[in-house]
Amino acid sequence: MKMCRFAIALLTPLWIVAAAADQPDLPTIDISGDVARQTVIAAGTPDLYQGHPTTLLKKDGSVVAVWCIGHGGHAGPMARSSDGGKTWDRLDATLPAPFLEHWNCPSIYRLVDPAGKERLWVFSARRGRDAQGGWMPSIVSEDGGTSWREMPPLGFRCVMTFSSIVRLKDGRYLGLYHRGPGSRDAAPLEVVATSTTDGGQTWTEPVVVAKVEGKNPCEPFCFRSPDGEELCCLMRENTHRGRSLVMFSRDEGRTWTAPVDTPWGLTGDRHMGVSAADGRLVVAFRDRAKNSPTDGHFVAWVGRYEDIEAARPGAYRVKLLHSHAGADCGYPGLEVLPSGDILATTYIKYRPDANKHSVVCTRFTLAETDALIAASRD
Repeated sequence: MKMCRFAIALLTPLWIVAAAADQPDLPTIDISGDVARQTVIAAGTPDLYQGHPTTLLKKDGSVVAVWCIGHGGHAGPMARSSDGGKTWDRLDATLPAPFLEHWNCPSIYRLVDPAGKERLWVFSARRGRDAQGGWMPSIVSEDGGTSWREMPPLGFRCVMTFSSIVRLKDGRYLGLYHRGPGSRDAAPLEVVATSTTDGGQTWTEPVVVAKVEGKNPCEPFCFRSPDGEELCCLMRENTHRGRSLVMFSRDEGRTWTAPVDTPWGLTGDRHMGVSAADGRLVVAFRDRAKNSPTDGHFVAWVGRYEDIEAARPGAYRVKLLHSHAGADCGYPGLEVLPSGDILATTYIKYRPDANKHSVVCTRFTLAETDALIAASRD
């Protein structure tokens, strides 16, 4: 399923060292104790670990979530909510049986081909525990998620499958993920990109777009600037000795700037973001910022695109959910619902009990969090 190679020129990476004393530089509010906002989509038990969800907002306003069983374990679960995340129906029985053999952090996307045909895709890292069945398998639906079929693996060696797919101006899609040399988890990690011209059915040979000496860039989240002229890519930095990384492209992903530090408040793992109605960005992730009072918990950063470009702090952060298992949470789905509410979904050890991780969502609006920030300053 590979096509001819496309060119992405990789600029020589430079490392900008973060300040020696990394200190909090923006306020944080806490809504993690407000259980009325929260819904447990799939509860963990003493024996069952629910992990690593992603979500998709469909055109009809419903939300679909997929996740895996165990930490980086096998795929299989899927659920849909038609009421903004308040209740969920399981769809596991609609999925092909081989999907249970797909491993590690399934990710769901909607891609449209040049003829206007819409397909829903769920990509995974590998087929089988040790990839003996192939790298990057997928299932696809051509009827809006009513039925699914398995597709042949793409064959792209990876740690995890696409953590970001963004549409380009010419109708192609750019997919980004990360890999390590040799074995799938070996360091140093690097971010690679590939593109599709036919709505996800075939992809070009991947090329490296981010590799930084002494750092491990991974889990890229790519999105378009408000003016539509630039791509921004936030990346986890897996040594966790400094801040997260960011790079930019002004030519639709053909070349990228050298990765540099993000603002302090965006330091974390597995970023996912949305644009609110007023143009502000909301980015959710597992907090890993140095000296952060919410280190290891599920948080959201609120700010503007220009804050990321200019390395400004942003407006504030929100503690969304409390992790009772340290820094083992925060692979999020993030959606702006038709109501304007923001729905954030993650896996997390939800309570300090014997149960393992659950898949949980929480709902909020920026009007609510703005008011809480204003009240905290009075």
